[in-house]
Amino acid sequence: MTLAEYIKKRNGVATGSSKSLPNNLYRSLGAKNFSTFWNYWNPIFGFYLGKYIFKPLKKVFPVAIALLFTFIFCGLIHDIVTIIFRGKTSFFFSIWFFLMGIAVLITKHLKHNFSLQNWIIRAIANVSIIGICFLLTFYLTKYLVLEENLF
Repeated sequence: MTLAEYIKKRNGVATGSSKSLPNNLYRSLGAKNFSTFWNYWNPIFGFYLGKYIFKPLKKVFPVAIALLFTFIFCGLIHDIVTIIFRGKTSFFFSIWFFLMGIAVLITKHLKHNFSLQNWIIRAIANVSIIGICFLLTFYLTKYLVLEENLF
């Protein structure tokens, strides 16, 4: 599958369409579960992560581990951009994406499915999981920074 085909599959419209962003937000936020959210979120990045990170990793590791490593890699890319612009090291995104990867695995295991709920309930559920992971990351990194200062 090409990138253009992948984007059309995920967004329902061709690359560059004026409906691409609205469709992306509608489909990802309103996804029936947190795993499906990630199938729709940022299809360009998702295409390359799937093709060059997840697929090779799942040949070596169990799918769950490959998924976690893919999320961590995605976080590292975000961290590198942050490091370039801020000029100091931070692994905030790596931790945040790791926790979101854990959330994907947990919600899959629990068979989290809000497909019978209306869109706003699904969106609140998906955004809430992202927010909870963010808050956990915030407090975890804050705690780790405090611990570093103690030694």
